[in-house]
Amino acid sequence: MAKIKGGHLAVKYMKEVENVDTVFGISGGHIESLLDGFTEYDVRTIDVRHEQAAVMAAEAWSIYSGQTGVCFLTAGPGFTNGLTGIVNAYLDNVPLVVLTGRHALRDDLKGALQEMNQVDMIKPVTKWWATCYNAKRIPEYLNIAFRKAREGRPGPVFLELPPDVLNVSVEESEAPFPAKPPRRCMIRPCQESLNEAAEIINNASQPLFLGGTGIGFSESAETLKEFIEKTGIPFMLLNYGRGELQDDHPLSIWDCGNIGMMLTIPQADVIITAGLRLNWLLQSGENFLPTTKVIRIDIDPIELDRNRYADVGLQGDAAAVLKSLAPLVKDNNHDAWLQTIRETSSSMLEYEFEMRKTASDPIHPVRLAARIAEYVGKDAYYVVDGGDTVYFGLTGFMSKHRAGVIGTAAGLFGCLGTGIPFAMAAKLIHPEKKVLLLNGDGSFGFNAMEFDTMVRHNIPVVCVVNNDCAWGMIKHGQEISIGPDRVQCAELGLRRYEKVVEGLGGYGEYVTRDEEIIPALERAFKSGKPACVNVVTDPTVTSPVTPLFAQSLAME
Repeated sequence: MAKIKGGHLAVKYMKEVENVDTVFGISGGHIESLLDGFTEYDVRTIDVRHEQAAVMAAEAWSIYSGQTGVCFLTAGPGFTNGLTGIVNAYLDNVPLVVLTGRHALRDDLKGALQEMNQVDMIKPVTKWWATCYNAKRIPEYLNIAFRKAREGRPGPVFLELPPDVLNVSVEESEAPFPAKPPRRCMIRPCQESLNEAAEIINNASQPLFLGGTGIGFSESAETLKEFIEKTGIPFMLLNYGRGELQDDHPLSIWDCGNIGMMLTIPQADVIITAGLRLNWLLQSGENFLPTTKVIRIDIDPIELDRNRYADVGLQGDAAAVLKSLAPLVKDNNHDAWLQTIRETSSSMLEYEFEMRKTASDPIHPVRLAARIAEYVGKDAYYVVDGGDTVYFGLTGFMSKHRAGVIGTAAGLFGCLGTGIPFAMAAKLIHPEKKVLLLNGDGSFGFNAMEFDTMVRHNIPVVCVVNNDCAWGMIKHGQEISIGPDRVQCAELGLRRYEKVVEGLGGYGEYVTRDEEIIPALERAFKSGKPACVNVVTDPTVTSPVTPLFAQSLAME
């Protein structure tokens, strides 16, 4: 009978049953057998320079590919380095399988290398966690892990694999692969609730639809399109749901940006949210007027009434619920209401619209985003990372692709440094498309060494640094709250980040004038290398989000 090592068995299962072809991580002695399994079964490994980047890139893989991302961490500091990425995926509700080494079971309580209680550290920030104690059960544990990551509200799962499980050989016949069920279970609300929701929608005069990450992971593009176009409801898709319908769809209000959305919410008489939490990014629902009828669609029943009670709560997969609602709603037209939204938003955003068209010295970050969009276009993937920078990119870029514009630091965790790993994954999955990363200069520093990863693996992402020489959102927030003469730990100074990238084997450009932006971008993309275009921007500019952020932390 044929024997197989535990590490090889794990990879064979993932390749043959879960169709895993790419994983992210850093090598380590505790997981050597797993690493050799990647070689044996021809699974592409993207070995990064810091474990947090591996976890973040694997999360992004889930978002861009629709398949569950996988990362591998060695024991001890490899595990703890990855924690930031795991928490980010947990708060983003993104499916992710984290495979981690640990000290040998035989060495428990002996003071082994990197001996620590990893499981109790990971419990609060994962959907499921386990340690496999028997190599024969590796396929069973992995099967549970992948199902747990995907089913219900998605999220990261954690499987600890000791050396005395990975490095032992077992008979293949004694470690059968569980059958992967072809079914997909969907929860559907009761007919009474669906009828009630349809009646509210049919009687609405100023409705608004807001979709979030749940829209993206339910693969709801077709059902969403049918629902939106039949009802004529203006909509905005946020987070990882953005792009399920194109940003420039006639009923999308992304041309009004986040400010337009916040202005529209108090004017709406009916608001439908789908796969979207009412957290601090939406003022915890406090700007939803008491008179507004609210319909909430979510896979998690707890979310249906969190922060704002729903007039109708529809528990279920967003695509399944919208499909059930579609036959019940009337053909409608809300063009007059849509025009009101655009006119109201335009009056508030007049300055921003003007800055998009106007060259300035120093360069205004709104103008920088506009120039990037002018050159790169909509047939591309944009990733935005930073504080104020996220606002400038999310409102300045549009894409015709699913998840075509992602503000990686705009989630519940507000995790800076996510941009470079996300852009890596976007380019790996879409090598034929331009991938443009707009990074704040502060956030650039967290994972800048991943340009070495991109050079080694030939991942030609173009990164533009919005260089205001500071932690801009923090600096301007301090100026508002404690005064400009008391700014502390917020200045970074002018740094030549493009030279860091050149030193790692990439391409670099330094830009200080408006007319240099597009030629620099053109050369960066033509270089065929991972590239950094370091653009010095106006350090006095802040986004509309910063005052809201500062106000949210005022306690008296």
